[in-house]
Amino acid sequence: MPETLKSITADQIRRRLSGTCMPADPLAVDVQEMQNRLPPDAVQELNRNLRAAAVLIPIVERGDTLAVLLTERSAALRHHAGQVSFPGGGMERHDADISRTALREAHEEVGIRPEEVEIAGYLQPTLTITGFAVTPVVGFVSSAYRLQVDPGEVESAFEAPLDFLMDSRNAFHSEREFRGTTFPVTTFHYGGHRIWGATAGMLMTMRSLLIDSKNK
Repeated sequence: MPETLKSITADQIRRRLSGTCMPADPLAVDVQEMQNRLPPDAVQELNRNLRAAAVLIPIVERGDTLAVLLTERSAALRHHAGQVSFPGGGMERHDADISRTALREAHEEVGIRPEEVEIAGYLQPTLTITGFAVTPVVGFVSSAYRLQVDPGEVESAFEAPLDFLMDSRNAFHSEREFRGTTFPVTTFHYGGHRIWGATAGMLMTMRSLLIDSKNK
């Protein structure tokens, strides 16, 4: 029977992520791990064009409850158009480090100012089939933040309860085909939104870390 996290607290998250570090090299992902899941030409393409990116996983404290802020990306975007994601994007030359990328993108996309974010820690960079090595930065955001959506990048934004996303019973597993190869996909359905792909994968990674911490 799957293990379920209930009523995870902000302090538990802070303790578990306190030992994590920002990756020294945001491109340090194992592209070859994809060779059993993707055709050789797709793996070679990833190797040639891999780009560093970051997302902020914004956890909002509202009294005794925690919520995660998610966005629905604009349908006009080149990558992951219309999908639900965390605020984020590619690293720019002027970004001092990958955490600054996450904070800058969150400010540009949904109006969260860097000073409104308490960085709790980091997840390991994750590889997307669109050629990004994405570093998830987990941060607590003041409940007084003022949402200001950039319509050029974000169609809408919404909050989902963290407990819902950390409950394995709400995670549905299926397969997706890409260039003739199938691979597993996790999906959450919340409030009419479909949360899947890399975003769902990051949530599952965070859940695994929190389960490990509760078992210690």
